[in-house]
Amino acid sequence: MASSFSFKRIRSGLAAGAFGLLVVALGGWWFTIALGVIVHLALLEFFQMAQVTGIRPATKTTLVACQLLLFSTQWGFDGGLPSDLAAAVLPLSGAAICGWLLLQPITGSISDIAASIFGLFYLGFLPSHWLKLRNLNNFDLTLGLEGLNSHWSSLFTSGMVITLVACLMIVASDIGSYCLGRSFGRNPLSPISPGKTIEGAIGGFVCAILVGSFAGELLDWEYGLLLGALLGALVALFALVGDLTESMMKRNAGLKDSGDALPGHGGILDRIDSYLFTPAVVYYAVILILPLLRN
Repeated sequence: MASSFSFKRIRSGLAAGAFGLLVVALGGWWFTIALGVIVHLALLEFFQMAQVTGIRPATKTTLVACQLLLFSTQWGFDGGLPSDLAAAVLPLSGAAICGWLLLQPITGSISDIAASIFGLFYLGFLPSHWLKLRNLNNFDLTLGLEGLNSHWSSLFTSGMVITLVACLMIVASDIGSYCLGRSFGRNPLSPISPGKTIEGAIGGFVCAILVGSFAGELLDWEYGLLLGALLGALVALFALVGDLTESMMKRNAGLKDSGDALPGHGGILDRIDSYLFTPAVVYYAVILILPLLRN
């Protein structure tokens, strides 16, 4: 039974990884549509958890608002929408959610509003940074790839490379945490998630730092080893925060998994929790810090 469960987990993980690699490579609207589907399914799981606790969120309004936020972000990069108009979707959506709750037969509560607005932030605003990362076109961020021939350099754009680096650091953090925690874990990390250990967290940090350092050198960043290591540490930290945040919500709802969409992995939200806070960290690090060091 255990081996069957492990096989399902590995098979599901490989399929999810291959799908992620494909849509990141395609970019553009393919990436946006794939992200939109994932966000929609994860948001349904989030609201189901909220409803278990007695909260009545504005489910349909928030689902639509998150899709508008993602699609307007991509459309803004394609030139179809002014960037200011795309940025306006978030506050206008928040107001629309509050308005919808006001119009219900039973007026919404603070918890209803909070859950809805958090859903918009958690599974709308935060994932939109994956689109911002994928659409980066600052070639100073990937100077180390200048030696590629014209065919490969057109494929490996700055946005694609930075997005893959971010994903690899998260994957490294997850694998390091799982493997070292399983082999050497003795000290619990947090009562929120009893299965996680301090040793596992350290393993996740080390693996993400190694990947970040390698990427920093490969891409020819200023102080590549150091900055890559710092970025890897930040990614590992926020991946852990994302993981524990979802565990906190499941604990509050009395659930083991957010769903059963992925055999061996639980729900969609169980699989992407480490990928929610991290893209914003990587995006603002590479657009705000790295350019300063080039001057």
